[in-house]
Amino acid sequence: MPIPDFQTVMLPVIQCLKNGSVIHAKEIRSQIAVDFNLTDEERQELLPSGKQTVINNRIGWAITYMKKAGLIKSAGKAQYQITELGKNILASQPQRIDVKFLKQFESFKTFHQSKPTDKPEDNEPAKPLFDAETPDDILNQAYQVLNKNLAEELIENIKSLTPAAFEQLVIELMVAMGYGGARNDATLQTPLSNDNGIDGIINEDKLGLDTIYLQAKKWEDTVHRPEIDKFIGALTRQGARKGVFITTSEFSQGAKDAARGLNISVVLIDGKTLAKLMIEYDLGVSIQETYHVKTMDSDYFDRF
Repeated sequence: MPIPDFQTVMLPVIQCLKNGSVIHAKEIRSQIAVDFNLTDEERQELLPSGKQTVINNRIGWAITYMKKAGLIKSAGKAQYQITELGKNILASQPQRIDVKFLKQFESFKTFHQSKPTDKPEDNEPAKPLFDAETPDDILNQAYQVLNKNLAEELIENIKSLTPAAFEQLVIELMVAMGYGGARNDATLQTPLSNDNGIDGIINEDKLGLDTIYLQAKKWEDTVHRPEIDKFIGALTRQGARKGVFITTSEFSQGAKDAARGLNISVVLIDGKTLAKLMIEYDLGVSIQETYHVKTMDSDYFDRF
């Protein structure tokens, strides 16, 4: 049979999770392939990019959409679990779960109807996703939605790392951004038990003319001013002039105020900015598709 579209696999995907156990994406993919009697050729059919199979891509989007609706949740790296809401939905024995079905949930409506960067006015109805005036607008909106979803996935995976692994990620990001030169001699990760508020040290440039001190906090809760004050104190004790404090959560206004107006330069990077930088500098991500948008070359025709 033809490879099912992403809406068709939504119900079978959540049924894979019905017993409440944490299930790995690989198990879900295997079960879906069996449910739809996919041939080996259909299971291996690739997207035009050649970097992912069609069925895995569609299962991935089905998972994403149902996560947005609150029917399932992440439970680790590529692992998922049904929520109480999802159990209630399955108990009602729906014939099909698709975009129309998911629109009954406010969290999904917010995700699906609103433009990624535009907030509708109070008296203006939300426009459907990708309801744009030109194809260029459609491409731009699609790009923003894909990046927004990717950023959320990155943060979910980062939060599953150990504190030591997160600190290593932060150092690798700094190197990817051009600090420190070569990876082997650019950084120093400080011992976990005696870091005195410093998790890493990196040269600002290849010659090591100045150094940047790093603090990495893998937190769920908001980072408040006392933590920034401690970091500044650690920098002062080291005689440092520059520091970067990175967290998976967010900073309070008090924390932001604490980082301003100092002789020491302190940069705060929250979870959203961290994910954005990882995407920009290709850390922990790979290119799935490349589209070349072409326009007519009028100079070519002017020659005639």
